[in-house]
Formats: sequence, structure tokens, C-alpha cells
Amino acid sequence: METILQPIVQSHLFVNYFNELKKFYKTEKQNRQKFYEDVKEEVKAEFINGEIIMHSPVKVKHSVASDLLNNILNIYSNLKSLGKVFHEKIMISLLRNDFEPDICFFSKEKSKNLKDEQWQLPAPDFIVEILSDSTEKIDRGVKFDDYAEHGVKEYWLVDPDKKNIEQYILKNKKYELFFKANDGNIECKTIKGLKFPVRAIFDEKINLEVIRDILIN
Repeated sequence: METILQPIVQSHLFVNYFNELKKFYKTEKQNRQKFYEDVKEEVKAEFINGEIIMHSPVKVKHSVASDLLNNILNIYSNLKSLGKVFHEKIMISLLRNDFEPDICFFSKEKSKNLKDEQWQLPAPDFIVEILSDSTEKIDRGVKFDDYAEHGVKEYWLVDPDKKNIEQYILKNKKYELFFKANDGNIECKTIKGLKFPVRAIFDEKINLEVIRDILIN
């Protein structure tokens, strides 16, 4: 049993705590169901630790980095028949939380089980979040821990302000920083064989060169 639970289990108030937790969880389940009923396709919203998080429109630099990276991942994975890349407005429903990552990748094995009408998806193999002032705490906090707990093998954090990228690899249900830079080449561990300059995420000309090389090779 986890150490954090020991004081509760050993307390004479254990039953009181247990009953309060049941009430809390029941309310959270009801709120989550209402979230599913009310959430609109055109609105980016997430259900995190019992709360509905509404997201404001992104800045141009955020959108550009997201689009450029998606171009590379999507074209490469499709050409090599490695799986499916989703960009924006895809809901990943985990045990407690519902997230809408900026980019996610499902391997060929996982993607073949996805249905056309499905809108709640399981944990993918690889997730990218583009950092912003309003989301960085969540991206480095609850998402970081929850993605790891649910077996997302690789997690990238892209910073459009500093124009750098952090690459985390899952080991023993914990993320370890594998690569961090604003230059040089990054090699994706989940989408096999994909390696490209970090600057291709922030520079349209370099991005086009990468895509040209992918198409030629």
C-alpha cells in the first residue's frame, strides 16, 4: 500500500474519510458525465482532477509550431504506414482525466482499434504539448504524471518562446529527460526512423526541406 494512505488507514477516522471520498468521487463522476454531455466540438476543454478547464485561443507562434511539427509527424508516419497522428481536438480519456493534447500518435497496432465515430480515445504512444503561459503548469504537472501512469511512451514539450524542445522517455512509469535543445537534430523514439532538425518546428523553410527529404526518401 502506498505510504500516503498509511496514516488514513490507521486513523480511527478511516471510515469517515472513506465515506467522504465516496461522496466526492460520486460528485466528480456526475460532473464528468455532464462535461461529456455539454462539451462542444468547436471548444477546447478538458476535465482535470474534477474541474472543467476551458482554454483560450492560442497565439500565432503556438499555432505555427504545432502545425509545422504536425506536418512532419503526419507525413512521415503515413508514408511509412507506422500509425496515425492526430492534431488538436482529440480527447484522450484516462482513468480520471480527459485531455486534449496538441498532437498525439497511435502506433499501427493501437490505431487499428479506433472507430470512425469514436471521440474518446485511450492513451496513445506519443504526445506533444506546445507550451503557453496558461497551460505550462498543467503540461508539466498533472499531464506529465498522468501520461506516464497510463503508459504514454514518449512526451515532448515544445516551447515556442525559447524555440526549444524537451523529449521525455518513459522508464518504469516515470519520464526521464532524454533530449533538450534549441538546435541540432531530434530523433523520435516512438515513430521509428524519424529524425529532423529542432529548428524545423519553428522555421517554415527548414520544415519544407525536411518534408521534401521525407517525400524523396
